[in-house]
Amino acid sequence: MIYPLLPVFLTSVLGAGAFAIGLIEGVAEMTASVLKIISGYITDRTGKRKSMVLAGYTLSSLMRPLIGIAAVWPQVLFFRFMDRVGKGVRTSPRDALIGDVTDRSIIGRAYGFHRAMDHAGAVIGPLVAVFLLKGMGLSLKTIFLLSIVPGLFVILIILFFVRERTEVPEGSGSLIAEDGEPRSGVRDFGRQYWLFIVSVFIFALGNSTDAFILLRLNIEGVGASTIAILWSGFHVVKMGSTWMGGRLSDRIGRKPMILSGWLYYALIYVLFALLRGEMALVSVFLLYGVSFGFIEPAERAWVFRLVPKELRGRAFGFYHGAVGVASLPASVIFGLIWQRWGYGCAFMTGAFLSVAAVAVLSGVKEK
Repeated sequence: MIYPLLPVFLTSVLGAGAFAIGLIEGVAEMTASVLKIISGYITDRTGKRKSMVLAGYTLSSLMRPLIGIAAVWPQVLFFRFMDRVGKGVRTSPRDALIGDVTDRSIIGRAYGFHRAMDHAGAVIGPLVAVFLLKGMGLSLKTIFLLSIVPGLFVILIILFFVRERTEVPEGSGSLIAEDGEPRSGVRDFGRQYWLFIVSVFIFALGNSTDAFILLRLNIEGVGASTIAILWSGFHVVKMGSTWMGGRLSDRIGRKPMILSGWLYYALIYVLFALLRGEMALVSVFLLYGVSFGFIEPAERAWVFRLVPKELRGRAFGFYHGAVGVASLPASVIFGLIWQRWGYGCAFMTGAFLSVAAVAVLSGVKEK
């Protein structure tokens, strides 16, 4: 609901620049990812998923609306930091919970469905924001404050409708090792898992916050309301592509999907660097959503398949941690390159890192 409006809010209301946007998003995502490692360890040790998911969503739901009261961008940095603390607490237990209750033969489909529903929310939210902004004439600050309403619904759904299973479906396995003590050594994850994580980290270094893409559209003359509508359209594409991508990854494998997605991502960034004109960039922005269908379900399904059942929480924690630890330098460096040499050089740097990640991933064997 509020994410596509954040860069406009920061630049037009609070007077922040590209560096501030990169710093805010980089710190926020790195914080989340470090905590995903910790929460993954805790959920493996305790076997508890739902309580951590509930705590994480509750914190985020309370912090996001407070962005609306910010008077300077460092306050936004603090609220985004706390929002991402909530994300860090919930993500690894949530992804492990999905794996716990899903048969291995359709694991890609399960993660694809999850990502599709996440993107469905990102479709509806901006449309509501446009209605509030244009239809009712509310300010950006007020819209941020009203974002607490969907957050409360999320809390209620988790509290009353989400259930953990003490016995998981055949093909999924239990939460802890047979000796009752989860394995924790680095070697237990296996060489292929760590090579995969290295490739994900390299790709994430070139995958800066999408706030820069929204800013790129704004520079070409796309207004705040139009950006919110485009954000919804973008997530319609992501919703469809992740749903189909998850099903396809179950059929052809995870590695071909990820390699294709990363190469496609590099091509999109090259187009953002070279193309001019509002319509051209809007088209590229919508096509950008297809890459997530190749990448998101396949990456999560591969994490699930690469590690023993009792290491899932931590495996997802390290996976999300690699993405998030890279997010701070990715976004800050992207912002600095943009300010020093322009957006073209920044987007080309991201494309180069995507190709480098493909080279590393090519050496990983798929299970």
